[in-house]
This record gives sequence, structure tokens and C-alpha cells, in this order.
Amino acid sequence: MSASRRSGTTDELGPDEPERDGPDGSAGGSEGSAGGSDLLAALLDGMDAALCAFDGDGVVTHWNREAERILGWTAAEAVGRQGFAGWAVREADAEEVEGRLMSAMEAPGRQVHEFALLTKDGGRVLVRTQSAAVRGPDGKPAGVYCAFSEVHAQIDLERSIALSEALFEDASWGVVLVDADLRPAVVNAHAARALGIGRTSVLGRPLGELLAQGVEELESALTHVLAEGAPPAPAEIWVSVRTPDGERRRCWRCGFVRLASPLAEEPVPLGVGWLFQDVTEAKQAEQEAAMLRFRTNQLHRAARAAAECEDPAEAATVHLDFALAGFADHALIDRVAGGAVPDQAAGGETSDPVRLVRVAVTPSGAPGPSRLGGEAGLPVRYAEGHPALQCVARAGSVRADAGELPAQRAREWAVARQWPADAVHVLCAVLRSRGRTLGVVTFLRGAGRTAFGRGDAVYAEDVAVRIASALDLAGAVEQE
Repeated sequence: MSASRRSGTTDELGPDEPERDGPDGSAGGSEGSAGGSDLLAALLDGMDAALCAFDGDGVVTHWNREAERILGWTAAEAVGRQGFAGWAVREADAEEVEGRLMSAMEAPGRQVHEFALLTKDGGRVLVRTQSAAVRGPDGKPAGVYCAFSEVHAQIDLERSIALSEALFEDASWGVVLVDADLRPAVVNAHAARALGIGRTSVLGRPLGELLAQGVEELESALTHVLAEGAPPAPAEIWVSVRTPDGERRRCWRCGFVRLASPLAEEPVPLGVGWLFQDVTEAKQAEQEAAMLRFRTNQLHRAARAAAECEDPAEAATVHLDFALAGFADHALIDRVAGGAVPDQAAGGETSDPVRLVRVAVTPSGAPGPSRLGGEAGLPVRYAEGHPALQCVARAGSVRADAGELPAQRAREWAVARQWPADAVHVLCAVLRSRGRTLGVVTFLRGAGRTAFGRGDAVYAEDVAVRIASALDLAGAVEQE
């Protein structure tokens, strides 16, 4: 326990004072003085740093419990000794150490030193000290107090502080401290840029005001960390961030740590440390590579299955069925009525209108293989400007979209173009073989899918080449 000098020394860091007699003439202090000494002892014992104090003559006057823990010397053994020589410091180093400590009496502010002290069992421990003068009532130096800690513990503390400051200033990933109410309390510059808002503007605001999508998943993760602790691995969360240019879809790889107060006897959650990194580009590249591998495998499997078909028209539907997996909800094949269209007549102003006959279609209800048809040769009632007719005229791919139409209007839009009622996104690819246009293959997606992109058009054209070859072979077989 900490102690101050008694039996010939005073309780304060200053010159000796005469004993004060009580009412009965006995020596002793007042109850207030005793209470003040007890309070001082309790404060010293509760400090996290080791503390000792010297009077003007270099005699140890105070020694707290942390100093006892580090060096092993009890307060009873330390208080009243003249300096550190011979017990807490080697004789050879004592003069230098005491000189540096006592020099704080004449120096302004605090002084920081590092030197080795001796433990009670004879070991040595390197400590870092902060010493400053203690002034008496007259303002003159009356002694020195010295707070010290083991160097490695001080370095660990400094590293922790430096790490915190670096994370919130220079980190190349987002760092957010979220309080127990799931509101940002501290945000670093990188996170503020990712959220598209200033560092001070984000503080205390609900996450729902910062993100358009992905809020529920993020709040669920934060709540889990508060209750159960940090997850064993990072989590990837897709969010939509509000920006002046609209919403941006981003993928963040997130790590979480629960923050607890080091001052409480039992862990008290202060919030969650949320670290994240934007991996959108890498994730999109990974998804595109996986999709490309899948489509390449589908083309390979379709080619092997089609090679076993005796009927070339059936081989065309095999290519269509394999292409449909993961790519579209419906598909259909329209063939030019009366044979292939020469290039000079495909879109010429003086040529006869092109008519298309539906020869294959995927079922619009229960899943199953494509159905062949078109034996009667009746043309499909396509209006002028229909995407399939545009595809034939251009000899290239055409995309169409219902846009932002209401559900009922979107159904009317699809039915009017002779497509299944749930079609919203459409991609038409021309069927070309031996320099001629044979028809059109149309892929359709429902409202639950995204619109066709440029990569989708490339894949559809690849499938169309195989279907066109099979239809061309079927036509040649019929002629023979």
C-alpha cells in the first residue's frame, strides 16, 4: 500500500512542520487531516502508473502500489530512504540517476528520462520516468514527484495511441467507430469519402440516412458483434451509397471488433470498430470471370450434345436450351420465310418486307426443352419497327427494354410484340450462315433480372452462330 512518511516525517511534500496538539494536549492531527491523508493514499494506490516522491533533501516520501508491483519494494521499505542508492539503483549509477531526478526541482515543466532500476530480487528493469517539481506554499520547490512505468509498457501505450491516430488519419481503408446505438461516433477520412459525406456531417446520424441499400445487413452485423463479439472472418456486404450523381452500388469487405471499456470490472460494450475496404472492382471482375467460365462450359456442352442429334433442327434447340441456363428466362427462334435473305435485300428500300416464321420456342410456364414448330409456315405478326425485324435489317444485335413502365403496361408492351407477358428485357441476335441472314434468335428476361449488357450481346451472338449453322444444315437436308 502507499504510505507517507510518519514518525519524524510529514504527510506532505514540504519541510517538516511542528506537531499540532489536540484539545487534550496529545499529539495528532484533526479528523479532516486524517481523512485527507487517507484520500491521498487511496488516490495514489489507484493510479495505473508507479509514483514516488522525494522531499527537498532527496528522501522518499511517497510510494504507491504500482511502484511496489514493478520493483517489489513495499511502501514500508521504501518510504524514509535517502534516494535510490544501494537498493533501487546500483551504487555506480546512483549519483547520475538522483541528479537527473532532483534536477526537476529547478527545471520548468516535466522532464522525461530512461534508466534502469533494481528490483527487490536483484533484477533490473528499464523504466521511463516523468518528473516535476513540487512547490510549497511559498512557491519555492519543496520536492520532486516521479511517475514511472516499464519502458515496454510505455512503448505499447504509445504504439496503441499512434495506431489509433494513424487509422483515423492516414489509413487506406475505412475506419468507423459505431456507438451502442449503431450511430457513427468517429469516422476517418477514407470512410467519409466512401460514404460521400464530410467527416463531421456523418457523426451521430442513423446508417439508414447514409446508405440506400444494405443497411439491414450492416446493422444486423453490428448488433451481432455487440452481443457475441467479433466474427472469425471478414464479411462482404453490398451497399448502395447516396451521391450527388445518384446511387452507387458498392461491395465492402468488412471487419468488426467489439470495443469494451478497460476501466470497468466487467466488460461494458462501448460500441463496434468497423473497418472496411471497397472491393467492388475485384468482386465484379471475379463475377465476370466466373460467368465467362460458365458460359464457355455451356457452349462446349451444347456443342457435344448437338453433335449427337440426327435432326439438325433439334440440334438448334439444344443450343438454345443450353444457352438459356443462367442467361435468360425465355428464348425463341424466328426463321426468314421462304429461305435466307441476301445481304443486298435485307434492308433495302425496294425489297419485299421480310417475314419471319417462329420455328422454336421455350415453354413459358413449367420449365422444359424448347418446342419445334413452324411447319405451317405462317409468319408471325410483327409490326413495323419490331426489334426482330430491325435485327434482320441491320444484320446485327438489337436490345429493347420496357423501361419504367408500370407492371400492366409492361405486360401490354410484351404481348403486343408477340413475346411472353412477363418479358421486360429483350435481346435479338441475327442468325447468319454462309454470308446470308437466316433469321433471329430472341432472348427475354423478366423484371427480376437486369437488362442485357454488351457482354450478354457477345454471348448471344456466339450462340446465334451455332444455331444458324444448325438451321442452315437443316435447310440443306430438306432440299436433298
